[in-house]
Amino acid sequence: MMLLDKLKDLLSNKMVFQSINVLGLRVAGMLLFFALTLFLTNNFEASLVGQYDFSRALLIFLGGICVFGMHQSVIYYAGYLKAKESLAYMKRLYKKMVVIVFSIAFVFFLAVLGIAPSFIDGLFDKEVSQLVTYSVFALFFYGITLLNIDVFRAIQKIYVSEFYRNVMRYAVFFGAIIYLYYSGNPQFLVEVFLLNFAFLAMLSTGYLLFYFSKMNIEKVSEVITYKQILKRSGPMAISAITYLLMQSVDVILLSKYSSFERVAFYSVAIKLTTVLSLVLASVNTVYAPSFAEWYNLNDLSSLREGLKRSTRLIFLFTFPAIIVVLVFSKMILGFFGPDYIEAQWALIILLIGQAVNALCGSVGVYMNMTGKQVIFQRILVTAFSINIVLNLILIPVYDLLGAAIATTISTVFWNVVTTAYIYKKDKMITFLTIK
Repeated sequence: MMLLDKLKDLLSNKMVFQSINVLGLRVAGMLLFFALTLFLTNNFEASLVGQYDFSRALLIFLGGICVFGMHQSVIYYAGYLKAKESLAYMKRLYKKMVVIVFSIAFVFFLAVLGIAPSFIDGLFDKEVSQLVTYSVFALFFYGITLLNIDVFRAIQKIYVSEFYRNVMRYAVFFGAIIYLYYSGNPQFLVEVFLLNFAFLAMLSTGYLLFYFSKMNIEKVSEVITYKQILKRSGPMAISAITYLLMQSVDVILLSKYSSFERVAFYSVAIKLTTVLSLVLASVNTVYAPSFAEWYNLNDLSSLREGLKRSTRLIFLFTFPAIIVVLVFSKMILGFFGPDYIEAQWALIILLIGQAVNALCGSVGVYMNMTGKQVIFQRILVTAFSINIVLNLILIPVYDLLGAAIATTISTVFWNVVTTAYIYKKDKMITFLTIK
């Protein structure tokens, strides 16, 4: 009976209710994403799907550098400015962040123009220079899309943020690849994928500029300089880039040591486990601004209670999904095509990492929202070092399985170490408890 009462109390909380609504939007996005993936794997050649997955992994990595952690620091600044009653300053802060994104993207643009295509092809032992060039050309638009989505969160437009992140992001691309298939032009798959972000960037920027045009910042006394933005965002950028690398370096290295067909098989397993992190991401979306606000107000009681509620919500919705995917892994992979069953054991190993991720709770968000971004950066960099060494050792020998083992070990490492640090330093419990 006590357990039932606790469950009712958990689900009646306003922020929990909002998290569930966000989860609903993310589930809709997940279904759209997997419908898209099923269409690709069943109607496009595996080598072409592998090229798309390579470009996607590269864009995720370079985009993490381009946005420079500002998609996370803007959430901190929203909580900070709200506590200072100066939220209108977000208008000027956003413009400064756009300038930083453009500057970094332009540096990558110049770099790719100066590197010989033969050098890039030689790094991967296959012709990928054109894919790299196209991805860099799309980098600014991808970075702006990432930034805009989290600026929506910062100004409390959470549902708008999730609509762009989970519906618009896939719906337009899905429509485009259906057109490619029926028009007999599947070779333009990568180009259409990248152009999709140009469309999203322009559409979301238009929305934000309209919203900010109604803000008056004349009475706001707060000033956040470029230097302050970079200083706050820098460690978050390294953490975010490192985390993204741990999600994409296995695909990139697999592209070097194996075929694009094998990359496609493994990428499906990665996508399935990424879906299971939807709950964690949904909860973090809602709670992150509040964590920053409570921390800046020194409201430790609310912070502690928010951590407890968020971790329980993550466990409640994540573990049943993990069990279902584990039990029916072969059947689920079979939906993508008979050859994709080869990724079954890789998927099972990746599920272990997701289980630990869920049990540890919102550790990364807590560190970034409470001024511990530098410590978190160091933990993730150490985890990434472990990840890349293991990938280089295991992939040439064990192929898909080696990539999965490397990713899981590094995931478990950074979650456990960060959880232990938070408990020792702040006496805050981020992991699951029954009390």
